[in-house]
Amino acid sequence: MKLVFAGTPEVAVPALDALIASDRHEVAAVVTRPDAPAGRGRRLVASPVAERAEEAGIEVLKPVKPRDEDFLARLREIAPDCCPVVAYGALLPKTALDVPARGWVNLHFSLLPAWRGAAPVQHAVMAGDEVTGASTFLIEVGLDSGPVYGVLTEEVRPTDTSGDLLTRLAFAGAGLLVATMDGIEDGTLHAVPQPGEGVTLAPKITVEDAQVQWSAPALRVDRVVRGCTPAPGAWTLFRGERLKLVQAVPVLDRTDLAPGELSVGKNNVYAGTGSHAVELLWVQPQGKKPMRAADWARGVRIAHGELLGL
Repeated sequence: MKLVFAGTPEVAVPALDALIASDRHEVAAVVTRPDAPAGRGRRLVASPVAERAEEAGIEVLKPVKPRDEDFLARLREIAPDCCPVVAYGALLPKTALDVPARGWVNLHFSLLPAWRGAAPVQHAVMAGDEVTGASTFLIEVGLDSGPVYGVLTEEVRPTDTSGDLLTRLAFAGAGLLVATMDGIEDGTLHAVPQPGEGVTLAPKITVEDAQVQWSAPALRVDRVVRGCTPAPGAWTLFRGERLKLVQAVPVLDRTDLAPGELSVGKNNVYAGTGSHAVELLWVQPQGKKPMRAADWARGVRIAHGELLGL
């Protein structure tokens, strides 16, 4: 099939690579978000998908909005058979959805209908799911509600951050997306409507969502830290400034600390929760790079009974 691939961040690149490598399909063009400011200089930078497509000599389309008439006209000129999508980052209007004869097919990182929305992997980690996965489905006007072509499952490991899990799903999902394109092309794969039960939503995780509540149980604190790593980053307040929590682990045998109360040993830093303590392993003070929590604690000279979260 002639394909137009839509995607933007690094997590979409493995799928693009897999489609480029396929001997059954031609990636005629790529659709991605416009260049965005990045770094301290805030200079405009192309998306990872745009950079990879340019390296491969593939035409790159960067509409401000996918309803822009110039973009739609070019899409009609290319006349793709199908448009595979991975984390494109913009809603597709019906005028765009109607262009490819076999539709737009999204690789979504959850077992639909669970975790429909922008942050399925983060929500799966924060909810304590033991198993998640990826799904390919035909995009329709509703939010991640279209019929499903294929799925794969992936175990959520006890120490997984959302970044760890998303990386594994990106590479496994790339194979699923290519297999889906193969099945659509040869007529052996047909989309099946999603069940009406089991629908959960996964909206974007905000900075406010990532604030650690020390009155919550240690298990919840652990899930928030892992689910918000690497972005937007779990955080708390310390002496009125934000402190990012990069890595923290529950300590089952310590229950003597009040919620948010700090306890510092020679090489360990503990914080109390609503149940047992967590050990802070890596933190990132405001305006600084990540550092070991023990080094941070020595530098700030934590007082006896001092609290996080105030």
